[in-house]
Amino acid sequence: MTLQSKPVTFSPDLHSTDAIANHWLRQVTLRLRREISWRWHQQGQSTVPENSPENSRLPAINDRLSESLDLTRYWQDKCRFFQQDVTARFLSDQLKASSPQSSPSARGTFGWVVHTLGLNDTATFVLALALTPLFDSAAGAVIATCQNNHSATQPTLALAQKLWDTPETVLSVADSSHPLWRYGLLQTDSDLAHWDWRKPLSIAPLIARQLLNITPALPTELSQWPVSPASVSPISSSATLSPTGQLIINRLQVAPNSLHIVPVQGGLGSHPQQTIQQLCQFTQKPVAAFSETVVRSPDAFKALMTLCWLRGLDVYLPAELSDGTTDKSGRDAALQSLSALPVTVFLKIRDRSALKPFTSEQVLPILTLPQLTYSDRIQVWYRALDITATDSPISLQQEIAECARRFRYGPQTIERIAQSVRLPSPSAEDNSTDLNLTDPNLSSVSLTTACRAAMALDIGELAQPVPPRFSIHELVLPPKQHQQFQEIVQGMQALTQVHYQWGTARAWNECGISVLFAGPPGTGKTMAAEALAAALQLPMYRIDLSQVVNKYIGETEKNLKRLFDTADLADTVLFFDEADALFGRRSEVKDAHDRYANLEISYLLERMERFKGLAILATNRQKDLDEAFLRRLRYIIEFPLPEEKERRRLWVQMIPPQVNATQLDIAFLARQFPLAGGHIRSIVFNACLQTAEGYPTAKGYLTTDLPPPLFEPPTLTMDRVMVAIKREYDKLNRSVSQSQFGPYAHLIERIEHA
Repeated sequence: MTLQSKPVTFSPDLHSTDAIANHWLRQVTLRLRREISWRWHQQGQSTVPENSPENSRLPAINDRLSESLDLTRYWQDKCRFFQQDVTARFLSDQLKASSPQSSPSARGTFGWVVHTLGLNDTATFVLALALTPLFDSAAGAVIATCQNNHSATQPTLALAQKLWDTPETVLSVADSSHPLWRYGLLQTDSDLAHWDWRKPLSIAPLIARQLLNITPALPTELSQWPVSPASVSPISSSATLSPTGQLIINRLQVAPNSLHIVPVQGGLGSHPQQTIQQLCQFTQKPVAAFSETVVRSPDAFKALMTLCWLRGLDVYLPAELSDGTTDKSGRDAALQSLSALPVTVFLKIRDRSALKPFTSEQVLPILTLPQLTYSDRIQVWYRALDITATDSPISLQQEIAECARRFRYGPQTIERIAQSVRLPSPSAEDNSTDLNLTDPNLSSVSLTTACRAAMALDIGELAQPVPPRFSIHELVLPPKQHQQFQEIVQGMQALTQVHYQWGTARAWNECGISVLFAGPPGTGKTMAAEALAAALQLPMYRIDLSQVVNKYIGETEKNLKRLFDTADLADTVLFFDEADALFGRRSEVKDAHDRYANLEISYLLERMERFKGLAILATNRQKDLDEAFLRRLRYIIEFPLPEEKERRRLWVQMIPPQVNATQLDIAFLARQFPLAGGHIRSIVFNACLQTAEGYPTAKGYLTTDLPPPLFEPPTLTMDRVMVAIKREYDKLNRSVSQSQFGPYAHLIERIEHA
């Protein structure tokens, strides 16, 4: 009778394709059966006829305290029973079968693990015992009976000690340094430093399937990056590797059986797959890329890491883990507990602080991802759209060039966007998705809209998106400032042509434009920034200085790096309100605080100079800004207090169109009160609030999307506006004489003596 024809488990005809696994699973089953026979004997059931229904029942559960106390008392009787009872002696004889000497087991199987880790018989038995209830559904009840606990269907080291011939050797497995734990094969919710013998041993189901040679596709949390098809065998030449890549390969060859952390650093527009696959041509090991939502606990993460080792895969881990997953500290702790795994982990990092949990021996040189250049992105666009420059219309060429500059996406993102804009062929019989260059829907807006829709700037709490509310036509500026404003719009629109056709990109580091809006409060600086974003069709973010500036050394630079790295992925408008708080003058160094404050400003100046989008700074105190920073600005626009002509336009513009303003003397208001636009808006709003008293609201109007009903429009009077002007001056703590109110001075006198 061959081993495979013998029952391996309690369930009939259940066996693995790995012969060594079958042998040890049978060892577990035989020992469990022998233990059950002894328990039957203790309860006087040895003489029950084979055809008796009671013979099919498991022995009853006894008091666990009595069982523990009786272990020594009945030990001699148990040994004598194993030698004299027919069933027990048969089971003992079966246990003497030697492990099969077969060809080397496939990688990742039970036999391969035993051979690779050099497991002794005790450790091999413990591993098979933990594997048994996962493989055989019938084993749980037997294990529970042997442990004298109906709910304990998972084996423990206490059970292993009870079943094994040399129980003292089981103690060696209860050690965190044992390979079964260090390689993540066994799991337990117990702290191995304070071992509880009755804590259940378990194996992750995906590890169990691998050990039993039941190897389906990788879990959905992992995606495999194969070795390049061009590399069927290891490549001896290193001509295609960068110097850093060659250093990494050398380190991997020196210590191939160790855990290595390869830091991977690159901009948000870069993707590591191509660079890592290039190294795979030398290591000949595919890479399993972890998704950002891959693990919900450190144990699940450890199981996936062990699976990668069993399958001979290296690992790529993203920089951040999404909400609902294990945090980075849990991930790092899991990696440290698996320090014995001979796996290379490509770890995406933002800065070197992410490497602190690992030893210097584990960390290899940082692998810097190459950024796609402007010309590279254009080539990727044409390849993704499956067109050539000579066959495409000039409008499409211009749009591709503009998208290649404005959106610094990686190749995967570009290919995904291209798939969304590829239009079907006009032929009804052609089912292909070739790009239809003559279709009017593929206009200059199509690619830009698709690129903008793909933007996922994760700036977090450092900035808030600002939907633009105003257009250029609503700005009320003197002619000089209005001309400067138009020059900024023209400059941003010409960046692609000037940088890449005229050749300024290299000298100016492909930079964008930085501008300063300076002037008293209420003169329209924020409004102008929103109008710029609307005119350029760019997303706008207001920088929250309370989140960016941090009192702890180095934290402000980290926040700024994250902010600019994210914003550089695509053209955006970064709006720094009250910029003097962040871009202040560098001071004389008198203490450590001054030195680090100056470092923050220097770093900010350097990042501003390299920023590829539009940075707008607004300040009421231009003199407080650092002179070195002012030299780096392309435009400085002064927002003066409006003259009488501009104030007249502002008054007219601020009044809502549904309000009757025929009773207002706009010329008088503009002449008598030298206020900025923001204050005029506040005055009109307050006057409208007070005027609303007594005016009816149409039934249902406020809760529907219906147009305003036909009723007499509210009338804004000079009396309401005069009171609102007085309140605004009081709020600003500015004095105003009653003579300025002219014929309405009696209103002011009345409210002051009210």
